[in-house]
Amino acid sequence: MKKQEELKVLYTDNHLVVVEKPAGMLVQGDSTGDETLLDITKQYIKEKYNKPGDVYLGLVHRLDRPSSGVIVFAKTSKAASRLTDQFKNKQIKKKYLALVQGMIPRNGSYEDYLYREEKVSKVSRLKKGDFAELSFKQLAFQRNVSLAEIDLKTGRHHQ
Repeated sequence: MKKQEELKVLYTDNHLVVVEKPAGMLVQGDSTGDETLLDITKQYIKEKYNKPGDVYLGLVHRLDRPSSGVIVFAKTSKAASRLTDQFKNKQIKKKYLALVQGMIPRNGSYEDYLYREEKVSKVSRLKKGDFAELSFKQLAFQRNVSLAEIDLKTGRHHQ
């Protein structure tokens, strides 16, 4: 896992800090007790700005552990509240990129039902679970791999 000194900070101001999340790292703690991006970023702020005591850092969205990407943390409770509302109301547009083996259509959509069985998300053809929908656009194709831009219409767990 990455250590605090290897944290990639992409942007920071008085209200937020934007960092790169590597694949395999937790954003927030779970039962494994593994190091989290939230904790590493708190430590970074504490050291960089010589902050005494606990550092506040609001978690306003997440990425699944296997995913890499960009995470925005709020430095104040007011910023956390505003950012949470913007994510909830879909005022912030998230883009996902995926590598898919094989040639995919230029664009399309995918609908299914997802349900949780213990700690695993599964797809149901029997309309069991929560409706999940996404649309995609092929951006490139090379060596039998398609690069796709994905727009999640629903935000299901491990969609």
